Amino acid sequence: MELSPVCSEDISSYGGILKSDAAHRKRKISKDVELDIESLYKAVPQLSKVFRIRDKIGEGTFSSVYLGEAQMHDGRREMFALKHLIPTSHPTRIAAELQCLTLAGGRENVMGVTYCFRKEDHVVIVMPYMEHQAIVDIIGSLSYEEVRLYIYHLLKALKHIHQFGIIHRDIKPNNFLYNRKLRTYALVDFGLAQGTADSQIELLKDLSGLRRVPRPVFGERNLNSCTPAPPTSKHAPLKTESLKAKKTEDAASYKHTSSNRGLVSVRTSSSSQKPQRAPQQGLTCNCYLTDRVCNVCLARKQQVAPRAGTPGFRAPEVLTKCPNQGTAIDVWSAGVILLSLLSGRYPFFKASDDLIALAQIMTIRGSRETIQAAKTFGKAVVCSRELPRQDLRTLCETLRGQRSSADVTMVPEAGGETSAACRNTYQDETPTRWPNGPQLDTHKGEVSETRPEHHEHSGSSKAPTNQSSPLESKVADDQKGWDRVPDEAFDLLDLLLDLNPSTRITAAEALQHPLFKDL
Repeated sequence: MELSPVCSEDISSYGGILKSDAAHRKRKISKDVELDIESLYKAVPQLSKVFRIRDKIGEGTFSSVYLGEAQMHDGRREMFALKHLIPTSHPTRIAAELQCLTLAGGRENVMGVTYCFRKEDHVVIVMPYMEHQAIVDIIGSLSYEEVRLYIYHLLKALKHIHQFGIIHRDIKPNNFLYNRKLRTYALVDFGLAQGTADSQIELLKDLSGLRRVPRPVFGERNLNSCTPAPPTSKHAPLKTESLKAKKTEDAASYKHTSSNRGLVSVRTSSSSQKPQRAPQQGLTCNCYLTDRVCNVCLARKQQVAPRAGTPGFRAPEVLTKCPNQGTAIDVWSAGVILLSLLSGRYPFFKASDDLIALAQIMTIRGSRETIQAAKTFGKAVVCSRELPRQDLRTLCETLRGQRSSADVTMVPEAGGETSAACRNTYQDETPTRWPNGPQLDTHKGEVSETRPEHHEHSGSSKAPTNQSSPLESKVADDQKGWDRVPDEAFDLLDLLLDLNPSTRITAAEALQHPLFKDL
């Protein structure tokens, strides 16, 4: 694949799924977008020699994506997605993303890289442009067979990148593009990717703290090299009900830290003081497995664990700050996507912080099961009430309007913070035909290192709600195969949403599931 003229700063060339988008050519762009395109041309002058940038089609936390048209040497014109990374992106992060696209991309439903341009601290990654439809716009019209194929191809992409030791960390529908007409798929956006211990992407080991001395990536003298992540602290903060399971601490270490920091105690009147119970044997405080956090625990250092990702798709081990995270977190996210598609609700989970997100998971998977799973990776979780595990088929069919809501066990209204967080789990921003879906009580406060809902090639948008009668909805669903969803679909969903990462099915194993036997 050659452009005319060819830029001297090209890094690599890969094939991919190419489609021009006539709609973008005809759409009149706003003045703000025109200014953004002009700024990009000034930041990276080489682009003007190769591409005619037609539109801005996506914008996220760490990058903006533009639609560019290039004249090929053979006279053809082809469309490309130009991803402009923010100038503050670390060189190692940029190079690692390029390595993922170069080594793993271009096949098995994984987007590849065509070219890359760099001018000082501005980097533009050029990828094949793929026409696609946002899931939020089409989820109400998807047939069961489309959902089955979508998940199959997503698992196929996950199996491929996991073989390279790549943990994507941001699996969601907006990062798995779907062309409904051509039945083509592409996994995009490796901006948050990390590597496993045996990763073939060397730079991902730097980002995961697996290599002691990060290497220079763009010929710099390592002036901007990032310091490897500090080792996980044994002193976990207990600012929530998510507690460190093995909480036996070194009392001498705490006393030394306290004397250096000069802890300030909270003064209370003698009449309001409550008797403090003595710590359990082997513990240094008395708040273990309670819904309170003592000053001893508040004084401890923050626990270091990867948390990058999009709220609503994070696995339990991410929400509880488990330091040992692997490719299983991508599989969990795939399970959340399948849950959304089978229930017709997107996004399915939406929470303002990690604990509310964990409480929402409990309402589906059960509190007792969540607590038991957390113990397996060294965490203790306290829940003020027992939440029963729900039957996934009953849940999904109820949300699709195929069953009465009385069939689903809902959390009753009650006082208390935990109760408020645990009820009304299903957040529905989907333009579907199922009215009066329960809504989530959101609370103020967002977590750091998150990705908003956006994707590489276009921004997500909401279509107007399409209301119809329950009878019309059921007839339409029956015609799309939703009245014949096999048990294997919900069995796979159960395996993908295994709360224990060590027993959670892998992408390779999921592809061998009976649900895909004819594929």
